[in-house]
Amino acid sequence: MKYISTRGQAPSLSFEEVVLTGLASDGGLYVPESLPQFSPQEIASWAALDYRELALKVIAPFVDGEIPDQDLERIVNQSYDGFRHSAIAPLVQLGQNRWVLELFQGPTLAFKDFALQFLGRLLDYILQKRQQKVVILGATSGDTGSAAIEGCRHCENVDMFILHPHRRVSDVQRRQMTTVLADNVNNIALQGNFDDCQNIVKAAFADQRFLPEGRQLVAVNSINWARIMAQIVYYFYSAIALGAPQRKVSYSVPTGNFGDIFAGYLAKRMGLPIDQLVIATNSNDILHRCISANDHSKKPLQHSLSPSMDIMVSSNFERMLFDLYDRDAAAIKQMMEGFKSGEAMVLSHASLAKARALFASGCVDDQTTLQIIRDVFQQSEYLLDPHTAIGLHAARKTQTDLTVPMVCLATAHPAKFPEAIGKAIDNMSVDLPYHMQDLFTRDERFEVIENELSAICAYIQSRL
Repeated sequence: MKYISTRGQAPSLSFEEVVLTGLASDGGLYVPESLPQFSPQEIASWAALDYRELALKVIAPFVDGEIPDQDLERIVNQSYDGFRHSAIAPLVQLGQNRWVLELFQGPTLAFKDFALQFLGRLLDYILQKRQQKVVILGATSGDTGSAAIEGCRHCENVDMFILHPHRRVSDVQRRQMTTVLADNVNNIALQGNFDDCQNIVKAAFADQRFLPEGRQLVAVNSINWARIMAQIVYYFYSAIALGAPQRKVSYSVPTGNFGDIFAGYLAKRMGLPIDQLVIATNSNDILHRCISANDHSKKPLQHSLSPSMDIMVSSNFERMLFDLYDRDAAAIKQMMEGFKSGEAMVLSHASLAKARALFASGCVDDQTTLQIIRDVFQQSEYLLDPHTAIGLHAARKTQTDLTVPMVCLATAHPAKFPEAIGKAIDNMSVDLPYHMQDLFTRDERFEVIENELSAICAYIQSRL
């Protein structure tokens, strides 16, 4: 299988090459030239598989034999060994045909573990085979950083640099990153917001001359195709558990960088009978405005109680646009360059109609988020984190067929967001899981650096 750029001017790559490349040389994102297709009969035959076995079925066609089957099986199996629940991604029922898919059972308590535990082991395998050393450069709005560090800190051929927006992630999120004192892990608190972090990462990928000879940057953000691929699996896993392919299933996805819900869209295209896909946003609602009003324009970023969604430029939306515009790379290049220069993006009539046929959307402010956390806890004593609460509320507002199970992706453990939980439920505190109970007594290490590409490049040079 080959992978092509959304902007059409970069060379097509193999699976291993695309894992190591991340952002395409023309500024675009890599996508598969074609998608594997699974028939209803094939999906039905997977009903008795556990998560690891199912992951191998979904992932193998994308790898297309580049990694021998037994090696890929070992990588997949090891990726989920550190999860705290034997189901890996358990479903919890909150009401009639309303479900939460708990994606926070991994080592860093967020859905990013599903992809980044896998990516870390994948990089280890590829780099050892190639005898190559790389530099991971990533930006995080809260959860990607800790998951990437946990997934890759043991990689012998990797040096890591993770940027987070200074004082704009929760204390738990920050400490999950900054208390990992491994020699190959470097945490940077950027004096800016997440979009600033993401812009610096993209600019560094575009010009890597600051790196020592023989080194290259590797992406751990969801611009890396391997992350999207790994996230497709839990859509199949949860849908099969709820009766697919004989039964349709809908999903509501707390959405920031668009990677998680794009994985759901791909699962649907691959044969999974998904009825609705709901884009759930907080007050940083550019994606909701795009779908509901064809208004994809930047506004000032707002700091919210759901910081992992405090994003105004959703990188993976470019992958979606590529399909909405029938893979017209020239059109995507023009649109993305205009948007980067400050122009508001307006979708064509045909593309907007396709988007609205595929997605519903909703936005939820902080006050409503707190109310949802409070209401659900009072009704069932089930505690939602603020991102999951947004997904649940958007699902309630947009669901069109109540006979179809609606699954809300629970993207993080509530203990990661004590400020929101305390505001929602009478100063309630939430204990961290046992393996993290000493988090606030661990030593921290990070650098606060100005919002300048040159300053970041100089710091990286000094640490290599």
